[in-house]
Amino acid sequence: MATPRPPVLPEETAFVDLLRTTDLLSRRLFDVLKTENLSSEQYNVLRILRGAPQGLTCGEIGNRMISRDPDITRLLDRLEKHGLIARTRPRDDRRMVLTHVTAQGLAALSRLDRPVRAAHRRQLGHLGPERLKMLAELLSDCRSRLG
Repeated sequence: MATPRPPVLPEETAFVDLLRTTDLLSRRLFDVLKTENLSSEQYNVLRILRGAPQGLTCGEIGNRMISRDPDITRLLDRLEKHGLIARTRPRDDRRMVLTHVTAQGLAALSRLDRPVRAAHRRQLGHLGPERLKMLAELLSDCRSRLG
């Protein structure tokens, strides 16, 4: 005889809904990114580096990623192989390696800017500014409580 399932908690329902929504949003964005042969993680790295013209170390990039990638070095290797990033060692500290987005990487981002924004508008624009702000605040509150 099976044990009856306990009632579904609202937290469980919200969690599953977040996962489903993230999956749908990610799949639609993937369709846009594949026009430049980029994964969402690669796109994220390029966006991070565009905002850091002084360059960033591997660890700094990893800390700014949306989702943690345990093998950030391999991710950077692929981007470098395609000419989208470059890594250099500063003269004053040869132990450090800084990563910069290249002109080719900036061009790819530039080509993606408009289609990515349009995808976001199609996916979430129906919520309107006030509800989007509320959603962002709720999600931020969830993250802050998780550490």
